[in-house]
Amino acid sequence: ESDLKAIVAIYNAAIPGRTATADLEPVSVESRRPWFRSHVPSRYPLWVAERERQIVAWLSVRRFYGRPAYAATAELGIYVAPEYQHRGIGSQLLDLAVCEGPKLHLTTFLAFIFAHNQPSLNLFEQFGFCEWGYLPCVAELDGALRDLVILGKRLC
Repeated sequence: ESDLKAIVAIYNAAIPGRTATADLEPVSVESRRPWFRSHVPSRYPLWVAERERQIVAWLSVRRFYGRPAYAATAELGIYVAPEYQHRGIGSQLLDLAVCEGPKLHLTTFLAFIFAHNQPSLNLFEQFGFCEWGYLPCVAELDGALRDLVILGKRLC
């Protein structure tokens, strides 16, 4: 839990760009404690990437929809500190998730990505994720309606 402050700082750094999250204002560490505690390392982990003993990125594997029939499906979220983007760290984390997913008894990964977030769409597509759904105009960011793409991947 000592990592939570750095995790929240990376998340909050993504908010002003309006491409990676639907939050419009920074979140507090305290408000994220329940989310953090919902991650179970043996099933729905939260992994961090470190460079020089500093957390620079994270990937969350979290329950999808919360009902028993969806237990083997998880939603992924990746956030990389701005100064560490485009260095392959997101790829390393996503590769870890795809490799570890079956060991976590997961069969399906989902990612919900804004349609205007081309770098994230490209990243997930490089790992074999495909478009499984498209929700037009479901978010409003600074007066602009934004579409949401649902990407999915079945794990071997």
